[in-house]
Amino acid sequence: MLATEKPAKNASASEPGGKVPRPASRRRLFLAAVVIALVVAVAFGAWARFFSPVKVQVSHVASNVAVQVFGLGTVEARVTSKVGFKISGILVDLRADVGERVAKGAVLARLDDREQQAQVARSKAVVEQAEANLQKTNASVQKAQANYENAMRISERRQALVQSKSASVETAETAQAARDAALGDLNLAKSDVSVAKAAISDAKAHEQQQEVTLNFHTLTAPYDAMVTARLKELGSALGAAEPVFTLIDPKTIWVLAFIDESKAGEIKVGQPAEIVLRSHPNARLKGRVARIEPESDRVNEERRIEVAFGRVSDNANLGEQAEVYITTLRLPQALLVPEAAIAGLAGDHGTVWSVEDGHLRQREVKLGHRLLDGRYEITGGVPPKALVVTKLRGGLRDGRAATIASEPKR
Repeated sequence: MLATEKPAKNASASEPGGKVPRPASRRRLFLAAVVIALVVAVAFGAWARFFSPVKVQVSHVASNVAVQVFGLGTVEARVTSKVGFKISGILVDLRADVGERVAKGAVLARLDDREQQAQVARSKAVVEQAEANLQKTNASVQKAQANYENAMRISERRQALVQSKSASVETAETAQAARDAALGDLNLAKSDVSVAKAAISDAKAHEQQQEVTLNFHTLTAPYDAMVTARLKELGSALGAAEPVFTLIDPKTIWVLAFIDESKAGEIKVGQPAEIVLRSHPNARLKGRVARIEPESDRVNEERRIEVAFGRVSDNANLGEQAEVYITTLRLPQALLVPEAAIAGLAGDHGTVWSVEDGHLRQREVKLGHRLLDGRYEITGGVPPKALVVTKLRGGLRDGRAATIASEPKR
């Protein structure tokens, strides 16, 4: 019996030389391809990171740059008054209320003045009586003058008769005594005139005093003012000097601002300022530094600065919070860089990146003024025509090529 032969393997499934490829070989080929791709990607990334030009944003020279100081404050009035009557009395008339504007001399209120009116009338009567008494004393002077002149003539005649021995010496002496008595009566009458004139002056002074006291019953505005408070109502019994109204001069409204002492050194009277009221945050009102108080706040280490409005706003309310921006200096031209772009910031020095001839350079620079938006003025350390990088990013390296990125649209 013949032995059966085994079937031969399919030639199409065999490898050259009769070997069949294994799955492990295919995996090694795939892994090799992946490794090669990774090497290429890493090499390209390394080239892109260390050798390709990097895009950076840079700063340009700005013109007419305002250096400002910021402070918070409240709206106040420089001229404010609590007004009341100089005397005591009952309040019977009120003619002003809160928020109203009153002219200088306008009547604000009155006290009951009937008793004082009677005092004035009485003082007028006293003046009239004194004037009548003066007329009486003047008539007495005229009478005494006539008596004296008559007695003097009689005496002269008696003296002549004595010389001619037509009258006795006794008669002449009697006439002389009558003349002297008449002279005394004349002098007395004249002194009564002086007393009467003094009495008139006293009566008129008393009348004036009573009229002034009567005027004290009327309260008037001491200046063009606005009423900010009415403290009493009709029928109130007031003591002397007790306030009835609080007034302010609207032309003297300003902002009392508090500025950090470290930033207040360059502030001067007359410098321009901008005022932003809390009730109108989108409006910037023009103003100026009106006064710098000589004493700082010892606790908060702040200096008190009064900023006057260029034109007093009708929207300004006393006590309202306000922001103040004082322009201490204007720079004709300035190279500015954000604080975030400065490394090793210490006082007036720091380190920045610059683009010079298309390549990055790291420069230590000197800094000047700091603006309210956080940018610093570079005053030295950057070569001419160099551009300072304003935004730090990865890949910055000294000597690396750099291109300028377009400015973002605002």
